[in-house]
Amino acid sequence: MNYKHLILCFAITLSVGCGAQVTIKANDPNINYMGRIAMQDNAAILSWSGTTVDINFEGTSISYKMRDERGDNYYNVLLDGKIIKKERETADGVTTQTINGLTSGPHHLELFKRTEWAVGKTWFYGFEIAKGGKVLPASPAHKHKIEYFGDSISCGYAVEDSTGQDRGSAPYEDGYVSYAALTARHFNADFYNTSKSGIGIMVSWFPLIMPEMYDRLDATDSISKWDFAKYTPDLVVINLFQNDSWLALQPSNPQFKARFGATAPTPEFIINAYSSFVRTIRGKYPKAHIVCILGSMDATKPGSPWPGYIQKAVDSIHDKNIYTHFIAYKNTTGHPNVKEQQAMADDLEAFVASNMKW
Repeated sequence: MNYKHLILCFAITLSVGCGAQVTIKANDPNINYMGRIAMQDNAAILSWSGTTVDINFEGTSISYKMRDERGDNYYNVLLDGKIIKKERETADGVTTQTINGLTSGPHHLELFKRTEWAVGKTWFYGFEIAKGGKVLPASPAHKHKIEYFGDSISCGYAVEDSTGQDRGSAPYEDGYVSYAALTARHFNADFYNTSKSGIGIMVSWFPLIMPEMYDRLDATDSISKWDFAKYTPDLVVINLFQNDSWLALQPSNPQFKARFGATAPTPEFIINAYSSFVRTIRGKYPKAHIVCILGSMDATKPGSPWPGYIQKAVDSIHDKNIYTHFIAYKNTTGHPNVKEQQAMADDLEAFVASNMKW
């Protein structure tokens, strides 16, 4: 046996020349992550809608290892910019998914979390490239950075349910085709989607409101705090008040009672609540442009007072870099479908291009 050759192979970690499989651990700097992701010693924890893992590599085969909390999360798997499959993760321990038969040369692989944190977390453990391949440097940073604070519309809730039943279960949700993701891709921007279906600023369909969630790393843990220094957006988009507009009219709802007691919030209370949240976000991001949008569900239908509440709240802040923009009521039942999400994106993109000069 040629021991010198053996020692050399061992010393050159996972060397292609030695014909070894290339293992890339979750904390490898050549892996690019997007979104609020908690890092452990051996895994990255993905929970928020739109969180992604991506890598550049050369090789004819690549694998990745995942474990899901409940088996309810879905991912879009993109190879060289194209979706090649919609994948449901399992809760049966750590599983390995493999993509074979690739052409020689460089490739880009992206795992995009379609579903939001309510359906659980996914642990990502890393990639393996078949022998003869190699990892390549991470892609250059995107041109812009965006963060969204929103509800089901921003998450792409029920976007792929074409039956009219407005089903929001995991198979029909896809944050990849939400207006949030579409707008980010249009502008070559990173985006963080700090959103949750059913959430409001004053009241939600569950015991958590955006002012209590916006600063969390793990949305399910009140003491898990996000480090805002890790990501500073150029643009913040707030699309909230749709759920407030419904629940503020339902005095028998348990969450109405918990937040308001027996008396509906006054216009002054509503305006102050919105203004307070926007001021909080401004405190975190002093230099960002902030666009307060609303739409495209019935909070913006003709005669709705909610755009007016937002306008008065923003006017009271006196900040030239905080804007309002109201997206027209889509006038169809249920949540926005793929076509309606694209229309929202087109509308927002035009506004941003005009006002931010992107």
